[in-house]
Amino acid sequence: MAEAPLRVALIGYGAAGRIFHAPLIRHAPGLELALVVSRRRDELAHALPGVEVVELPEEAVLRPDIDLVAIASPNATHAPLAEAALRAGRHVVVDKPFTLSLADARRLAALAASTGRLLAVFQNRRWDGDFLALREVLASGQIGRLTWLESRFDRFRPQVQDRWRERANEGGGIWLDLGPHLIDQALQLFGLPARVGGRLSRQRDGAVADDGFEAWLEYGNLKVSLSASMLVGGGLPRFAAHGTAGSWVRHGLDVQEEQLKAGVAPGDTEWAKDARPVRLHRGEGEIIELPVARGRYEVFYGAVAEAICGRGANPVPPAQAVATMAVLETVVAAAGLGRMLPLPLTEAECAAFAG
Repeated sequence: MAEAPLRVALIGYGAAGRIFHAPLIRHAPGLELALVVSRRRDELAHALPGVEVVELPEEAVLRPDIDLVAIASPNATHAPLAEAALRAGRHVVVDKPFTLSLADARRLAALAASTGRLLAVFQNRRWDGDFLALREVLASGQIGRLTWLESRFDRFRPQVQDRWRERANEGGGIWLDLGPHLIDQALQLFGLPARVGGRLSRQRDGAVADDGFEAWLEYGNLKVSLSASMLVGGGLPRFAAHGTAGSWVRHGLDVQEEQLKAGVAPGDTEWAKDARPVRLHRGEGEIIELPVARGRYEVFYGAVAEAICGRGANPVPPAQAVATMAVLETVVAAAGLGRMLPLPLTEAECAAFAG
């Protein structure tokens, strides 16, 4: 007899919930999107027919017929909603950023351990096609010993918008929005850095929250630069990896987000296909074009379902989310002091991250 699917409650149907979580949950084997917390009843009746809609997060968290709560609400609500869901005995997925502080991240990690519930952070960009291709080229040795990695996530949105993501006091700002993605990718490639530093800026007229950043992660002779801006109209690479045998350069963002916006989903024939090549520069004008790996956002929720059923590992466990939060918080502190700082992680936390 086939197992009944795990019933999922999605809290939030803004950009993150609508574009990413809802379609990926619906296409994940072993999961059923049963309930959405939102005030957009009319929109949801059309977009997700048959899915129950409630307005209060408490209605989802306390429902005994819900197995997994996915939190895609504004950043400042992540920690309290995750805590409530864990205390109610639910498994939990939290969109990035995990929390707004390292202290809250540690507290939730401990709570998940004590309750025996799965707690995972949605880091879909581990499965960007270009990031998967970068992992492959580094493992292959084609650019020799890596000395410098540039990772950028730029947009051109010159007008400040009146929304929580661009307000300073609601967990807004580009550092908390895009920083978790770039940090998580760097930690997946290289582990914990010896020191971090950075600079946050307000570049647009009228900006009240940071809308640009540069962050630096130090790994001995390897330097990693992470940056993002709302005022880059184009021309800069998404990734540039420089080594002793050449440079690997990628322009443009992964296609999966735009496909999800257009209604293309996992299982469709064109899903995650990206015809744009990356370029391997060997020096003296030699350029080799290489294909981009096919992205796999669908892996995350499939792995979550398997982990809950005891058949696999948590794809993004709390120990990794705590480390990302430590980098987020320490870069802000380092920016204020104007110098590089070590991460304030304990030996046990470092071991758990590596573990």
